[in-house]
Amino acid sequence: MSHFSQIKTQIRDLTALQSALTDLGIQWKSGPQAVRGYRGQTHMAEILIEQENGYDIGFSHNNQSYELVADLQYWQQPLSVQGFLNSITQRYAYHTVMQETGRQGFQLAEQQQQQDGSIRLVLQRWAA
Repeated sequence: MSHFSQIKTQIRDLTALQSALTDLGIQWKSGPQAVRGYRGQTHMAEILIEQENGYDIGFSHNNQSYELVADLQYWQQPLSVQGFLNSITQRYAYHTVMQETGRQGFQLAEQQQQQDGSIRLVLQRWAA
């Protein structure tokens, strides 16, 4: 019986996910990699985050989005699972917005971290 939990996310772009993890100072390895779990069980993932306790966290693609894969009984992160995903999702959204607006010719004019933790972006585009 597998101890792995798979938590669905709205994360679809691998590059933006990798950038989000890097922004947060999370050390990750590009896959495919085997996420280590209970009693030597493994689960293949596109991103591997090793924990000191020998039980890993991963992000695996399910043909639609990336799911967090981990044996939650051995979760060893400073944030709860939900806090961890919230932090990653915020940075992922930031990178997704910056990529898409960049494609549309926008440039970042101003960025402010708000007291509630949100990020305020001011973008501009010059029309010809």
